[in-house]
Amino acid sequence: MDLEIAGRTAAVAGGSAGLGFATAQALANDGVRVVLCGRDAKRASDAAAKIGKSCVGIAGDVSSVAGGKSFIEQATATLGHLDIVILNGGGPPAGNFTATNIESYEAALQSGLMSMIAMTKLVVPEMQSRKWGRVVAITSIAVRQPIANLILSNTMRAGLTGFLKTVAREVAGDCVTINTVQPGTHATDRITQLYGAIPDAKALDIPAGVVGDPKDFGNVVAFLCGESAKFITGANLQVDGGQYSGLI
Repeated sequence: MDLEIAGRTAAVAGGSAGLGFATAQALANDGVRVVLCGRDAKRASDAAAKIGKSCVGIAGDVSSVAGGKSFIEQATATLGHLDIVILNGGGPPAGNFTATNIESYEAALQSGLMSMIAMTKLVVPEMQSRKWGRVVAITSIAVRQPIANLILSNTMRAGLTGFLKTVAREVAGDCVTINTVQPGTHATDRITQLYGAIPDAKALDIPAGVVGDPKDFGNVVAFLCGESAKFITGANLQVDGGQYSGLI
């Protein structure tokens, strides 16, 4: 399927690994010029080289407002302007209510909420002026169904979802769409860090019977950036093999 975005430009935060990398790869495969970032310069450069197609990898830590702004500024300087921005970053440490101190919340909100707000504030007005833009945030199924022992992630991603839904309605008339994609369990380094290995799908009660493939996830995000998705905005799409059991 031709997404009609060949020649567009994209900045993919946290694109050196996991679902961010898969998204950067999917966009590049559709002819988008991509700049991705990772905390480690070599890892980011290696990821871009693996993708090819003139993808550029730069060192960037989007876990703070300053870091998020810096990444957007570097990506804009490289590409001239940004048509597509993928909001993504590493998840905070695991923990429950009892074990998690107040300082940890402040750090998590800085990384997973305030930084994303800062990036959005930088790119959306420019998209509005050009009457075309796509912002997609990679969040988590935890927004719909909180995950035990991930209280920081549950909290910050819910906040980001509320912010983006609000902005989506404000800018829709300028042909700028803003959506979130909520992954369930996918075969990534983050899942290995949390569980020690890729868990069994049956143990997690995933009806599809398998853990998600990051490549498939990346293709879903790329679709939301395409012309066929221009009437989709303010949506929060779960990609989880049926793991979430709620109606809404």
